[in-house]
Amino acid sequence: MTGASAPPMPGALTAAQHRALAAIRAELGRLIRYDDESIVNEVWLRRRYDSNRYATLGDARRATFATAWHEAGHAVAALTVGARFRSASIHAGRDTEGRVHGIQGTGELAFVVDAAGQIAEQLRAWTVLDDAALREWLPTWRDDGGDAKRFRASIRPRFNDDEQAAWRHAEALLTPRRLKIRQLARALLVHPRHIPQPVVAALAADT
Repeated sequence: MTGASAPPMPGALTAAQHRALAAIRAELGRLIRYDDESIVNEVWLRRRYDSNRYATLGDARRATFATAWHEAGHAVAALTVGARFRSASIHAGRDTEGRVHGIQGTGELAFVVDAAGQIAEQLRAWTVLDDAALREWLPTWRDDGGDAKRFRASIRPRFNDDEQAAWRHAEALLTPRRLKIRQLARALLVHPRHIPQPVVAALAADT
C-alpha cells in the first residue's frame, strides 16, 4: 500500500486535477444506477484477465471490485488520520493488485491505515467480524502486501500486543466512513488512471 518517496504536501487542485475530478464525478453521475461490480473500467478488467491469473472475465471483474474497496479503505484511512500520499490506484502489477502510493505521516495511528484494506472489504458487505470470529481470524492474517506485518508493529505504542483492541479501534474510526470508502472505490473502478490525493480528498468530501 505504500511507496518509497515522500509525497508533496496537499494543496489546491491543479488544472489537471480539476479536470480529472470533473471527469470522475461525471462518470459516477452517469453510472449512479449501476451496482459497484458492473462499473469496472475495461482497462482494469482486461489488464487482470490478460495476465492469465484469472480463469474468466467474471473472476477478473470480482477481483477488481474487491481491490477497489481494499485500496479505497487504505486511502480513506490515510485521510482520516491526517496522512499524506501521492495517489491511489487499482493498477495490477507483478506483486500487487493496487496501491495507495507514498503514504507518510500516519503517526501513532499507522495501524488504522494498515488494517483499513481488510476492514473496507468487510464493510463492503455491511458487516464486521464478531469477537469470536475476529479472535480466530487475526492470527491467520499474514502478508497482505505487508499490511499484516506493519499492523502488528504499529499497534505496540498504544496497544502492546492486543491486536483485537487495535482492530476494534480501527473499525470504530472507519465504519462511519463506509460511504466515503464506497465513493472512492467506485471512482477507482471507473477511472483508468491513478487518482492523486487532492482528488481523492475531494471525492471523499462529496459524501
